[in-house]
Amino acid sequence: MRSLRFRLPALFLLAVMVAGLVTAVVATRLFQDYTKDRTLNELRRQGAGLTQLYSEQARQIIEQGQSAPSFAGPRLERAMGARLYYVGVPIFPGQLSGLRSMDAELIDWELLESGKKQTFEFSDGDVERTFLAVGHPLRLDGETFGALVVAKPKAQLSVSFLGLLKRISPALLGGLLAAGILGWWLSLRVTMPVLKLSRAAKQVAGRNYDVELPAGHSDNEIGELAASFGSMTRRLAASEQRERNFLMSVSHELRTPLTAIRGHVDALQEGLAEDAQARSVSLGVIGTEAERLARLVGDVLDLAKLEADRFSLRNDEVELSLLVEQAHAAFAEQARGREILFDCIIEHDAVVTTDGDRLLQIVTNLVANALQWTPDGGTVCVRLSREPGAVTVCVEDSGPGISAELRSDVFRPFFSMTGAGGTGLGLAIAHELAQALGGTLSLVSEPPGGSHFVLRLPHADVVRQRRAVAPVGAV
Repeated sequence: MRSLRFRLPALFLLAVMVAGLVTAVVATRLFQDYTKDRTLNELRRQGAGLTQLYSEQARQIIEQGQSAPSFAGPRLERAMGARLYYVGVPIFPGQLSGLRSMDAELIDWELLESGKKQTFEFSDGDVERTFLAVGHPLRLDGETFGALVVAKPKAQLSVSFLGLLKRISPALLGGLLAAGILGWWLSLRVTMPVLKLSRAAKQVAGRNYDVELPAGHSDNEIGELAASFGSMTRRLAASEQRERNFLMSVSHELRTPLTAIRGHVDALQEGLAEDAQARSVSLGVIGTEAERLARLVGDVLDLAKLEADRFSLRNDEVELSLLVEQAHAAFAEQARGREILFDCIIEHDAVVTTDGDRLLQIVTNLVANALQWTPDGGTVCVRLSREPGAVTVCVEDSGPGISAELRSDVFRPFFSMTGAGGTGLGLAIAHELAQALGGTLSLVSEPPGGSHFVLRLPHADVVRQRRAVAPVGAV
C-alpha cells in the first residue's frame, strides 16, 4: 500500500475514475436537457396539427350547425405515444371532444390568449405520474375558447438515458481496465529506475562507488537523474581518493621532520652529542625542521581554508611593479649563488585593488618553483605586462619542462616529480589563491623548453608614473 508501484497506478486510476464520473455527470445533464428539448419540440409539433384540426371542427359546429364529430382519443394517443387533454368552454355538444379533461387552473390563459404556447409539468392522479406537457391555444375568430394539451411521462426521459447507459457501460469498463493497465505499466517504468537509484544510493552511502545505474534516455527526468547521480558518484569517488592521497601525503610530509626532530632530541637526551658543536648542530637541525613543520602546517591550513571558501582577503591598492620587484629581490641572492640569470622585466606598471600579501605569496611561490627546477647556470624571468582586459605576471624558467600527461596534475596538492623537493603545496595554493583573487593561473610547458606560468588578473588601469604605495608585507 505504501509502495509507489501501487500508489501511482491507484492515483492514476482514481484520476481517470473522477474524470469519468465528472464527464458522466455533465453528459447526463446535457443528455437530459437534450432529451427534454427534443420531447418538447415533438409535443409542440404534434399539438400544432391537432390544434388546427380541432379549431376547424369547432368552426363547423358553430357556423354550419353540424353535430360534434366523434374523435378517437385513445387511438390518437397510441399513435402519438402521448396523452391528449382538452380544457375550455364546451364548444363541442356534450363535451364530445374525445380527449381527457384537465383542471383549468393548470392553464395560463393569459399566455394562451396572447397566442403563445405553455410549457409546464403536472401530476395525473389516475396514474400517479408526472407529465411534461405543452398547452396549445384553440382559437376561433381571434378568441381563445380552449386549450389542447399534449403530454408525455417524464419517466420516458430516464428510460432513454438508461438505454444510453447500457450502451456505453461496456466502453466505460473497458476504458477503466485499459487505464489500470497503462497506469501499472507507467508505474513500473517510473519506479524501477528509482528503486535502482535507491539501491545505488545505499551502496554509495557505504562507500561503494562502483554501482550499477539504470539505463535511461537523457531527454527525460529519470535519465537526467541517473546521469546526475552517476556524475555525483564519480566526484565522490575522486574526492575520497584525493582525501586518501592527501592524508597519506600529509602523514609522510609530517613524519619526515618529526623523525629528524625526534632523532636529535633522543641524541641530546642520551648524551650522544657530547661536545658543544655537536649539540649546536642538533639544535640547528631541530630548529630548521620545526620551521619546516610550521610551514607545512600553515600551507595545509591555507589550502583547506581556500577549498572550503573560508579564506578572508583584504582590499588594498597594490602597485604591481613594486610587488614583482620585491619578489625578485627576495630570491636574487639565491639565484646569484647558483649562477642563474634572474631577470625582472616591467613592461607596463599597473595598480590593482586586491590582497597584496596573498598576491605576493602567489608570485613568490611561482618564483620558488622556477628556481627549484632550473639547473645551475640557467635562466629565470619574471615579467609584468598587460593584455586586453587583464594584467599578467609571467614566470619563465629554463628547467626540464612538464609533459602533457603531468600538466593537469601540477596544481594538485602534494604533486611531485622525480627529483622534486618541498611539500608540493606551493603551486596548489597559488592556483587556489589566484581564483580567490578573481584571476587565473595557467601553465604552458613543453619539454625540454622549460615552463611558463601565467597569472592573469582582471583589467586594471595602467599608470605612467610610479606612485607611492604602501609596501607589501612579507608572506
